[in-house]
Amino acid sequence: MADKQKLGAIESNHIDYVSESERHGKVWRQGPFWFLGNFQTFTVAIGFLGPVFGLNLVWSVIAGVSGILFGTLFMAAHAAQGPKLGLPQMIQSRAQFGFKGVSVPLIGTTFTFVAFLVVDTVIIKLGLNGIFGWNTVLVATVIAVMSGVLAIYGHDWVHRVFIVLFWISVPCWLLLTFGIVSGKISGTPMDETTLGYNFAGFAAMFATAASYNITYAPYVSDYTRYLPSGTSASSVIRSVFVGAAGSPMWLIPVGAWLAIKLGAADALVGIHDAGNQVVSGLGTLLALVSVLALVATMGMGVYSGMLSVVTAMDSARPVASGPKVRIYVSVLLTVIALILGIVLTNAITALYGALTIMLYLLSPWTAINLIDFYYVRHGKYAVTDLFTSKGIYGSWGRRGLIAYFVGIAVEIPFCYVVGYFESPGAKALSGVDISWILGLVVSGIVYLILAKNLDLGAETKAIEASDATLRNTGSAR
Repeated sequence: MADKQKLGAIESNHIDYVSESERHGKVWRQGPFWFLGNFQTFTVAIGFLGPVFGLNLVWSVIAGVSGILFGTLFMAAHAAQGPKLGLPQMIQSRAQFGFKGVSVPLIGTTFTFVAFLVVDTVIIKLGLNGIFGWNTVLVATVIAVMSGVLAIYGHDWVHRVFIVLFWISVPCWLLLTFGIVSGKISGTPMDETTLGYNFAGFAAMFATAASYNITYAPYVSDYTRYLPSGTSASSVIRSVFVGAAGSPMWLIPVGAWLAIKLGAADALVGIHDAGNQVVSGLGTLLALVSVLALVATMGMGVYSGMLSVVTAMDSARPVASGPKVRIYVSVLLTVIALILGIVLTNAITALYGALTIMLYLLSPWTAINLIDFYYVRHGKYAVTDLFTSKGIYGSWGRRGLIAYFVGIAVEIPFCYVVGYFESPGAKALSGVDISWILGLVVSGIVYLILAKNLDLGAETKAIEASDATLRNTGSAR
C-alpha cells in the first residue's frame, strides 16, 4: 500500500469524508486483507459447530462452505461504497435511516463489534490457557491492549499489520493442511454413530457460516474508503469476495476435521496439537500466529466499533474532527470487551449465540443499505447532507426505519438461539431457523416499495452542491 500516513503516525480521521488527496492503496491488497481477517482461530471454531449440530464431516463442510459463499455475496457488495463515497459504512446509512434515525441500526452494529471482541477474547484466553497454562485474565488484558493500540493508530496500521500476518500465516496453515490430507495426524475421533445429515443441523450450520461474513458488512467501507474514487466497483467487490470467502472455505473444514477426526475440544488447542504432529514446533508457532491474526482482527473490530459509536454521538451532537475522540472511544470499547471477555468462559456457546443474534440484527440492515445503494439511488448521494439533520435525508428516515422494524418483526416468530430461546415457528419447523432469511427478504422488499415515491429529482441539486463543496474544500462539514 502506498501509505500516505507517515510511519508511526496516528490517523487523524474518524467519521469524516476522506478527500481525494488522502486516497491511496491498491485494490488487489483488499484480497489478502480480508483473507487474513478470517484466517484465524475464530474461523476454525466455526467448524467445531458442525458436529454440535449433529453433522458429519462431509455435511459440516458443505453447510459451512455454502453458508460462507452466500453471506459473502452481501458483505462484498458493500465494498464499492467506500471508494465511491469516501465514508465509513454507517455514515452512509444516514441516507436510508436519517441523521438521527441511523442510531437504530447502530445498536445492532455496535453489538456486533463488541460481541466479536468478547468471543475473540474468550477463544484466545481459553486456548492459550489450555496449551501453555497461561493465566486467562493476564492473556485477556494483554490482547485487549494490543488490539486497542492497533485501533488507535488507525486505518493504515490495520492494513499494514494484516498484510504482514497474511504472509506469515499462509505457509504455516499450508503445512498443517498437508499433514491432514497426508494422514500424518492422529487422535481420538468422536463417536460418529450419531453424526450424519439432519436438515435442522444443516440449516443452523449454514446460517452460522453465512452470518460470519454478513456480520462483516458494517466493516467493509471502513477499510475501502481510502481507495481512489475512480476505483472499479466490480474489481473491489471481487477482491473482497475472494479474500473474505477464501480463508473460511479453507479453515472451517479444518475445524470440522479437528473436532471429528482428532477429537479436539478447543480450536486453538487442536491446532497446536495437530501442528506439532506434522513438524515439531509447528503447532506452537501456528497457535501463536493464529492468535496474533485474531488479535489484529480484534483491532479491526475496535476501530469499526469506534466509528459506529462516534456516528451515534455525532447524530446527537457534532463531534470534532481529529484523533482525540477516536482514542477515547477506542479505549472505552476495549475496556468493555475486556471485562465481558474475562467473565465469560464458554467459547462455543458464546460464539454461536453471538453470531445468531448478530445475524438477526444485521440482515434487515444490509438488505436496506444495498437496495438503496444499487437499486434506488444508484450510488448517487449528497455527501455533505449526510452530516446534518437539515439536509435532504432529514433526521428520521421513515422508509428505512419502517423496513428495518418490519424485518425484525417477521424474524421474531421464527428465531432460534440454541440453548437460549426457541420460537413457536422454529418449533413447528423442527428447529430450523428461517427468521434471518425472512428478515433479509422482507425488509428489502418493504424498503424497495416505500422508496418508489422517493423524489430523486429533488436530490439532484443537493448532490451537485455537495460535489462542488467536496471539490473546493475537500471536507463534507
